[in-house]
Amino acid sequence: MKDLKPHQIVTELDKYIIGQNDAKKSVAVALRNRWRRRQLEPDLQEEIAPKNIILIGPTGVGKTEIARRLANLTDSPFYKVEASKFTEVGYVGRDVESMIRDLVELTVNMLKGRQQEAVREKAVKIARERVLDILLPSPKSSPAFGDITDDASQTSDDKPAEHTRQKLGKMLDDGKLDDRKIDIDVQDKNIPMVEIFSNAGMEEMGINMKDMLGNLMPKNTKSRNVKVKEALALIAQEEAAHLVDMEAVKTDAVTLVEQSGIIFIDEIDKIAGKEKSHGPEVSKEGVQRDLLPIVEGSSVPTKHGTVKTDHILFIASGAFHVSKPSDLIPELQGRFPIRVELSSLGASEFARILTEPKNALVLQYIALLRTEGVQLSFTQGAVDKIAQIAVEVNASMENIGARRLHTLMERLLEEILFNAPDVEETNISIDSDFVERQLADIARNQDLSRYIL
Repeated sequence: MKDLKPHQIVTELDKYIIGQNDAKKSVAVALRNRWRRRQLEPDLQEEIAPKNIILIGPTGVGKTEIARRLANLTDSPFYKVEASKFTEVGYVGRDVESMIRDLVELTVNMLKGRQQEAVREKAVKIARERVLDILLPSPKSSPAFGDITDDASQTSDDKPAEHTRQKLGKMLDDGKLDDRKIDIDVQDKNIPMVEIFSNAGMEEMGINMKDMLGNLMPKNTKSRNVKVKEALALIAQEEAAHLVDMEAVKTDAVTLVEQSGIIFIDEIDKIAGKEKSHGPEVSKEGVQRDLLPIVEGSSVPTKHGTVKTDHILFIASGAFHVSKPSDLIPELQGRFPIRVELSSLGASEFARILTEPKNALVLQYIALLRTEGVQLSFTQGAVDKIAQIAVEVNASMENIGARRLHTLMERLLEEILFNAPDVEETNISIDSDFVERQLADIARNQDLSRYIL
């Protein structure tokens, strides 16, 4: 993880998420504690367990957005997963251990990409020599058995060839040969896909079988006729993969996941509930029971090695409209000691969401219409009016938080977006009267807004 201080983490999150300071602080402290733990002596490191967080709040207030932005802030392995996709072990569906396997796979690919970037310069040089070999094949064939080649004549013959190669290399470096087509042999990566159902986990067995078949089968190559520029890129990519020490990458990935991994479990409220039913609750309490050992700390086998989950940080989130956090099994509640409640958003927050973040909706639509040569602008009154209508519609219908703004903005600018390629007026200003005309009637008519907004 980058060595960000807690207030720096909050400042970075503020660029994209309005309000919810309690949640930002909790996440910032948890991330900083990962760094603090790594500064301690090894014996004490093992004793300090991460303080897992559960974010509680209605939909559309920023829970998932916090997770998305955390992934960009941290250099730690990060994986977001929905709890509702899992079923209890033994049933058709993904088991909870697959989140650890997916996190390891992502980390391996991340480290592999970094290693390939580190050896890229060397790979490019090798690719250049291979392309030159194709453009200028050696004029001599291998000497026959018993033939003795005269060293002096060989040296004299090599001189013009070397001069030609240098000249060709200069042309290659200058890009003068980029459009010339050559034949190259590339590795064919297509292998049969085998899916196996087993108690060990369908996806894990499927992956291992695929790898096994890939290793047993001969490495097929196929010839492709491509331009020199593309050939350089393909060969460099292939050489970079060969230069990477995959065993070291796998070892580092497992260590990184164990010490710095972060898993965001969204929609955890979907597996909470006390309703009585006939038969097993394979998608609810069964998943909670399977999730418990992972969060408490256990060893999960993956194809890259066994991963201990004792020090992985888990951040869970849920709206908890129907169920409550207390509906989770007590053991699982105890593994999420930090609970943060995110507040509902009001008109002032909506107005700020529309204009302040780096990815603000108003800025997005202005940028989109600028591509058509249309200069769109919003008055402060228009922004306030949109925010007010969003609050009213959320209050009278389902409260979907800031997502309501997407619906309102699309409805508000529908005609402008449709006519933008052919419009003569290139400067369009949106004021509160325009918003009133476009949205107010729909917002007041509940039957109509239920379908449109």
